[in-house]
Amino acid sequence: MVNLDKRVTAEENTPGNQHHSSAETSSNGRTAGVPTSSSRRKLTAQMLAAAQRDISVSEFFAKNRHLLGFDNPRKALLTTVKEAVDNALDACEEAGILPEVWVKIEALGANRFRVAVQDNGPGILKKQIPLIFGKLLYGSKFHRLRMSRGQQGIGISAAGMYGLLTTGKPVSIISKIGPDKPAHYYEIQIDTKRNVPQILNGKGEGVDIPPGEAGVKWMQRHGIEWIDVPHGTRVTIELEARYQRGRGSVDEYLEMTAIANPHVTLHYRDPEGNERSYSRATAELPPEPKEIKPHPYGVELGTLVSMLKESSAGTLHQFLVSSFSRVTSTIARRICEKAELSPRVSPKRLGPEAAEALYRAIQETKIPAPSADCVVPIGEKLLLEGLRQVVRAEFYAAATRPPAVYRGNPFVIEVALAYGGGPTVQRLSREALEELLAESDARTLRQFLITQFDGLGPVGADKIIQEAKLRRRMNPAKLSSSEIDRLHHALSTVNLQEGQTMTVLRFANRVPLQFQAGACVITQTIAQMNWRAYGLSQTKGSLPTGPVTVMVHMASVWVPFTSESKEAIAAYPEIQREIRLALQAVGRKLKMYLLRRQRVHHEGQRRNIFLRYLSEVADAVSSIRQVDREKLLERLIAVAKKKTAEADMKLDEHGRFIEAEGLADDSVIIVEDFQPEGTSTIPEKSFLAQEATTR
Repeated sequence: MVNLDKRVTAEENTPGNQHHSSAETSSNGRTAGVPTSSSRRKLTAQMLAAAQRDISVSEFFAKNRHLLGFDNPRKALLTTVKEAVDNALDACEEAGILPEVWVKIEALGANRFRVAVQDNGPGILKKQIPLIFGKLLYGSKFHRLRMSRGQQGIGISAAGMYGLLTTGKPVSIISKIGPDKPAHYYEIQIDTKRNVPQILNGKGEGVDIPPGEAGVKWMQRHGIEWIDVPHGTRVTIELEARYQRGRGSVDEYLEMTAIANPHVTLHYRDPEGNERSYSRATAELPPEPKEIKPHPYGVELGTLVSMLKESSAGTLHQFLVSSFSRVTSTIARRICEKAELSPRVSPKRLGPEAAEALYRAIQETKIPAPSADCVVPIGEKLLLEGLRQVVRAEFYAAATRPPAVYRGNPFVIEVALAYGGGPTVQRLSREALEELLAESDARTLRQFLITQFDGLGPVGADKIIQEAKLRRRMNPAKLSSSEIDRLHHALSTVNLQEGQTMTVLRFANRVPLQFQAGACVITQTIAQMNWRAYGLSQTKGSLPTGPVTVMVHMASVWVPFTSESKEAIAAYPEIQREIRLALQAVGRKLKMYLLRRQRVHHEGQRRNIFLRYLSEVADAVSSIRQVDREKLLERLIAVAKKKTAEADMKLDEHGRFIEAEGLADDSVIIVEDFQPEGTSTIPEKSFLAQEATTR
């Protein structure tokens, strides 16, 4: 056997390497610093056991913050705003208050921002504030089955932890529960080793700010911002982040939130000092969702065993009726009979085999679907109102599916569609375009256009680049001033109707989903549908093309996200089926509208042809038959008008032809005088004007 530790190469024995070799080789021929099997320390089981210790959940997420949506600075800013706004909206709605939310982002330096979010909610009790903002997996929503934005009790605490890790600054919270009550002010940070809050101000107990003028002066003296509302909460987090407009930005999130929450008023101030408000479209709060018990079909065997052990019910029959929804006394007896168990047996005395028999009996017994009053959809009318506020189009349609169930969890799918209009790129100012180009990390100009703007596909991007006389592989950050001018002019003038890709807006429990679109069941289902049957162009397996925006909303007591960052919905077959049926419903309405618009256009062309030759026909016939030319022309025009009557028809706001049956429901809106931005059209002459011209 060759001893590898004693081998010396010829190169090491050269004169230049002799000193180096001797310096690194010990007297026994082994190379110094290289561990060998004989010198390696052996660990005993006791030594390995001594190294084991608990890992707190906050310590785990501190090292794996990408799981929560803090994997890059730009996304970290969005996630922080999103978690704070979601908490604010949930608090207001649960208290029966029409939400009003203020969002302020301040730039403190290079890649450093201060985010402040305030609401007009009920406020938070003093003893709850440290736990809500300084402890992961603490909340009121995880254990209850009812629709809400938050689910896990992680979000806002994780945002504060990210701010602490990147800037060392604590989270600042001020909360007030009434006009005559003191405001509670805390500066909190998470102890990641123990997952407990640490209060840094007021000698570890926070500070109570008195109501009235004295409290206002105290806050001004200490530099604490507070919008004067009788009750509410304001959270401020300082963090390392990156602000950028466009797709996946805070601006887009707030715009999409306004669509899905038409009862909310949002005030937003961006890092550059620009202010924008989204006013509520309705003064009615959504109905309050009711809490339900778990449905038997959604309980797994291990969960059932735990429930049996922890139950306080005296008998198995009582356990089934009191622990599950939709289980009546009759159904409970059927389950016991199929499981061959006595209804009077104590649930705590059931062993593993009996529990498994009970589980199989539950799956084999017909049990009604859970009640849907725990889920509150947006509704077709409010969907249309919200979509019209943000998306300019000529045709709107919406559809809400009946409640369905996956794994025992009730859910509702809603879809809204807008057709017509160009992408938002055509409403971009020259200054905003210059900023986007400077901030972009895209390698080519073509990549910048496709990834930065929703609805702008490769064909549209190539049209813009060609019109601007630029090259596709140019670096967007290095464009000259004249090149930016040409690009901006092309953006506002090129007709993008044909090169536009469908814009997909995804929502879960009224919360926008902005990342991981390809991993989401919503995008996958849209791409798998045959949109050619509804009048749109489409390449197989991809999104259709055309000036179309589709909004899909899933409302459920438990949304099956693919990860803790809550960015994509898992592809359960039941969810896919409901999304497809809802898309088909709005697709049929779109097809009907496009066909009727095409008929009107076709009849208008026929009329123009008739009018072009009627005067000559009247001249010829009157000379041959010696009849009155004017009377003949009038009769010919009347016949032409009757034969092409559809050219005069218009669609009302519900999609009906005037004096005709059609899309007669409240789930359709048509904008008759719509004109896409960036285009100019010559108004068509009325029939009487054409008739006069012909004469």
